[in-house]
Amino acid sequence: MRDYFFGWYLKCQNRENTLSLIPAIHENGGKRSASLQIISEDGAWNINLPGEVFKRNKNTIFLAKNRFGKNGIRVDLGTKDVRIKGKLDFGPITPIKYDIMGPFALIPFMECRHSVLSMRHTVNGKVRVNGHEYVFENAVGYWEGDSGYSFPKEYLWTQTLFNGGSLMLSVANIPFGLFDFTGIIGIVYYNNKEYRFATYLGARPLFIKDKKVRIKQGDMELEAGILEEKGSGLNAPVAGSMVRTIHESAACKAYYRFRIKGKTVFAFKTDRASFEYEYPN
Repeated sequence: MRDYFFGWYLKCQNRENTLSLIPAIHENGGKRSASLQIISEDGAWNINLPGEVFKRNKNTIFLAKNRFGKNGIRVDLGTKDVRIKGKLDFGPITPIKYDIMGPFALIPFMECRHSVLSMRHTVNGKVRVNGHEYVFENAVGYWEGDSGYSFPKEYLWTQTLFNGGSLMLSVANIPFGLFDFTGIIGIVYYNNKEYRFATYLGARPLFIKDKKVRIKQGDMELEAGILEEKGSGLNAPVAGSMVRTIHESAACKAYYRFRIKGKTVFAFKTDRASFEYEYPN
């Protein structure tokens, strides 16, 4: 079997805190292992687990008795460095209209495939991480996934939940046979409407520089940028092995601007943005 990874990213956010959990399975050289990564404003932690504890169906990932998915999270795990225990219930999810990968979902050799399972849902419950209790009461959540064998060499990803909506954007260097190109996927979910940005719909970058990005597609433009980051190291796959370190700000200061036909639909600054910027400048 080819080296691979598969994981979900479940983000929970209230007015004060952001907590994201990443249950995953990975295989390299025939060796299969599982993990749970935890990221918040307070830091990031990793729990390694044997591969046989990982099970999955359409709506749920199981790590032994721990579960993560459509209905919420039940977790009770610990190592010498981190202890996490709690229960979170999710309200009805908000799926997107069709696969975010579009026609690229049919290409068999993509190094990384992205999925968006819920743009926004309610979160209720409590989780304790190393003695810090995260309480979510009518809070909000976001749920996505990645699979393949490696993360892109260069990419940016951002996600933010805001009043009336949710936004996700990913821009990455995509190897494609002897060539490579800048691939774009993004969803703006606002006032119960979905606005999609994608390479296969004609999206193109106007600039990617200094931790800022602007994307144009037809008469729509989306801009995002980091104003002040608080990055923590996360493990990311290279040929299925979690040996690369990337840096994610679970909740940092950033700005977003969305325009249609030159008219600003929304523009705001937030200190609750999730951001990864893995470009050299």
